[in-house]
Amino acid sequence: MSHRPKTRLGIMSGCAWLAFSLAAITLAQEPAQNSAPAEPQNASAVVLDRVVAVVNNQAILVSDLDEEIRLSVLDPGQVGQGVLTRQRALEQLIERALIQQQIREEDERAAVPTQAEVNARLAEIRKEVPACIHENCATDAGWKAFLAAHGLTPGRVESYLRYRVQILRFIELRFRQGIQISPQEVESYYRETLLPQYAAGEAVPALDKVAPRIQEILLQRQVNVLFDDWLQKLRKQGEVEVLDPALESPVAQGKASQ
Repeated sequence: MSHRPKTRLGIMSGCAWLAFSLAAITLAQEPAQNSAPAEPQNASAVVLDRVVAVVNNQAILVSDLDEEIRLSVLDPGQVGQGVLTRQRALEQLIERALIQQQIREEDERAAVPTQAEVNARLAEIRKEVPACIHENCATDAGWKAFLAAHGLTPGRVESYLRYRVQILRFIELRFRQGIQISPQEVESYYRETLLPQYAAGEAVPALDKVAPRIQEILLQRQVNVLFDDWLQKLRKQGEVEVLDPALESPVAQGKASQ
């Protein structure tokens, strides 16, 4: 599992709660008994989806992987990391399924984001994500073209962002409270980590000017440590099964062998 302070949750991709099945799942609905006979269709028109993993009886489908990869264009954490692999996409979906299940068990209402928070996040993405900047997403025409180019819809993007904000809020509520950063820790970071980044002769900011930012960095580090430990325990305690060996990530394989 990677340790990325702000971007380890992509968004849960709306997996339905499905009965466990190794067989392919037909997504096309059967015609109603009283309806007129349907015209013959070519066999290639039948859309099949396949279960690739099950997380505590919650299925993750091939279509979920495909959507996760499409949505990764909105994830600032993917910048400079290349195309999201299917193995990593599955790991993200497994982690998010575990988190979402835990949110429902604890207090889902406490983590529900407001529409204003979702709108604010959307505005940030349209202005700051490199892929959006290149395609002028700040304008309505540019945003519409961007979505079409990546096979996305406004509704799906909003759902994606709602999940992301919900998870981030849950992490803040569950792990951030109670953490104290001492002045000594702030000063140590300032002298040992920040100052060496400045070349000789460069203007160095005073400690009191950067102390709030340093405190936030150190606090986030501790939150990440607590969160990673909690997530590993969730996975060990739960029932997670990857049904396609080709999608088992090296990280997950290493954990399974421990």
